Amino acid sequence: MSFKVKFWGVRGSIATPSPRHIAFGGNTSCVEVKLGGRTLILDAGTGIRNLGHWLLKRGETSAELLLSHTHWDHINGFPFFSPAFRRGCRFVIRAGHVADSGGIERVFSSQMAEPFFPVPLNKMGASFVFEDFRAGDNFSLGDGIHVRTAPLNHPDGATGYRIEYGGKSMCYVTDTEHVPGKPDENILKLIEGADLVIYDSTYTDREYENHVGWGHSTWQEGVRLSLAANVRQLAIFHHDPDHEDSFMERLEADARQVWTGALVARENMRINLL
Repeated sequence: MSFKVKFWGVRGSIATPSPRHIAFGGNTSCVEVKLGGRTLILDAGTGIRNLGHWLLKRGETSAELLLSHTHWDHINGFPFFSPAFRRGCRFVIRAGHVADSGGIERVFSSQMAEPFFPVPLNKMGASFVFEDFRAGDNFSLGDGIHVRTAPLNHPDGATGYRIEYGGKSMCYVTDTEHVPGKPDENILKLIEGADLVIYDSTYTDREYENHVGWGHSTWQEGVRLSLAANVRQLAIFHHDPDHEDSFMERLEADARQVWTGALVARENMRINLL
């Protein structure tokens, strides 16, 4: 039995392949969660490309993909996810925000239709199961894996996840915008007592003043929510593309001074809960 988390993409909005984004990483959102012999993937940003190569190297042929939402930075790595082109591979893809607007299969198919991509979804090779639910639903994935969800405050909708396994829990809460001075009750209920919370920390509180309505939050709000909900550890995530390594190093020092339970997510960082 194991509960292991690995970050393959931690950047928000757009990938940043630059020498000033090496220490923390430039790929967009993708997190791998290993639960015993099962693999869950949270979001399909550009980080999923490297994850795909690693899955093939390990001989893995199946995974569950849970999407926070379908803005480009969270799905545009999927056409480059190498296991999806292999016959014999199988992936279940779930989303909680598009059930009333055509469903998640339509979104993925449209992304890979002409004139956007040369290979259509139905030619990829692997088999896919697309499942839509509504944010707020709870479900089981079998093998003792339980998932709770909650709606997030983001343009076009988004879903937060709580994954429970072996007596441990982690939450994935991105992309979401807070209201200053008014903690989001949906999030507080979702993350209560969690061992790890991965939270949208695109801005600092000072930067947020100029980005109200953009759909993102701050690392300071992540700390406030975590402390209010008795969270064990916070992973600051979805870094602004303009936050270069030097900025992120200062941010990390500031966050650690405020709360020792806070850390800044980096590409290839691993966290073991079991």
